[in-house]
Amino acid sequence: MRVSVVLFTSDLRLHDHPPLRAALASADAVVPLFVRDRAVAATGFATPNRSAFLADCLADLDAGLRERGGRLVVRSGDLVAEVCRVAREADAGEVHLSAAHSRFATRREERLRRALDSDGRRLSVHDAVTVAVPPGEVTPAASDHFAVFTPYLRRWTQVRLRPAVGAPRRVPVPDHVRGEPLPARDAVPGVSPGLPAGGERAGRGRMTAYWRGGLDAYDDTRDALAADATSKLSAHLHFGTLSAVELVHRGRRHGGPGAEALVRQLAWRDFHRQVLAARPDAAHGDYRTRHDHWRTERTAREDIEAWREGRTGYPVIDAAMRQLRHEGWMHNRARLLTACFLSKTLYVDWRIGAAHFLYWLVDGDVANNQLNWQWVAGTGTDTRPNRVLNPVAQAKKYDPEGSYVRRWLPELRGVGAPAVHEPWKLPGPARAALDYPDPVVDLAEGLERFRRAHARPR
Repeated sequence: MRVSVVLFTSDLRLHDHPPLRAALASADAVVPLFVRDRAVAATGFATPNRSAFLADCLADLDAGLRERGGRLVVRSGDLVAEVCRVAREADAGEVHLSAAHSRFATRREERLRRALDSDGRRLSVHDAVTVAVPPGEVTPAASDHFAVFTPYLRRWTQVRLRPAVGAPRRVPVPDHVRGEPLPARDAVPGVSPGLPAGGERAGRGRMTAYWRGGLDAYDDTRDALAADATSKLSAHLHFGTLSAVELVHRGRRHGGPGAEALVRQLAWRDFHRQVLAARPDAAHGDYRTRHDHWRTERTAREDIEAWREGRTGYPVIDAAMRQLRHEGWMHNRARLLTACFLSKTLYVDWRIGAAHFLYWLVDGDVANNQLNWQWVAGTGTDTRPNRVLNPVAQAKKYDPEGSYVRRWLPELRGVGAPAVHEPWKLPGPARAALDYPDPVVDLAEGLERFRRAHARPR
């Protein structure tokens, strides 16, 4: 009996899964395998929110496989060693895997290839599974990657995507290959109380509901903080319970400004991956250094803690930071505002903010997170590095009634708009009655500090 192993990583789904389809086409049985890689845990990336969401995803994947006559095999340890061990137990000639693009993942893939080769087995890597357009598929004439989004988007839209494939009807799995118990969400401590459910069923349910009730208005409402009208598909894309290729196809078939705007966001996701694949050091260092002399934990500890805890005295910033802790997620406009406030108004090193986001965000993704932070901080791909967003003006524009702020700041629920965005301007008695801090910095002073720092000779 011919057997293949399908190694699931960040592609935890049955719909539109080319590695699984290829394995089923070339073998009589497959071993669907997920390895809880101890190297990932050692990096600190397996945070409570992502670990809990992952547990949901694995349970749902196992349930979907059992409906098709199979099951998920889970192992823990060194990924390369465990894959080779399972391949020997199953007498599998081939291991199928989705291509990954981070430095960590590509190095791990090469180790796996060498180990399997030495064991007389083959590694088959499938591209365009976790992305729509893989890094390196489109490049400018004079570089290995696009550094500006607009020309990248033009080329990205011209790529002919592979067709999306359906979920298999049957997945036969050898009985003798055993795994360990699935991880349980409720066994993970420190999870955000409002963390959503993970898994392919939850992701496809969210996608279907959004296509019916929110997509057409996406372009008009995605920046409205109080409307809560974004797709909230980012965590499902991160864990691969939804396919980027399928979403692009569905968006293009649906048509209209809302769908076009959503597809554009998927292009941004691929853009950041091709930047990081070409410049992996940008995960920790400036993509384009401005030689900033950032404030650090040592020089700005109180301001940084106020930002993290949502007590800066700027309501829209504090509301967003509290949403992050409660849901493990933050509205896209709020991400821009909080990142700009830390890096531009407080002039704190972007890496400090990126690390905080990466800890709490269930959709925490190295490429998107680090490069979006750099875009805001002025060290990334933005062609306007001195751009500064005023949190008060932005709050009045994108939360004009103050509903978003009051949702997350109960101490301000009695304050109407527009005063809720500037509570320090309330009359004395009304201000004194609020259990809410004064601003940690004057916006004009913060802006002047930023301008002085950027005018400093290098």
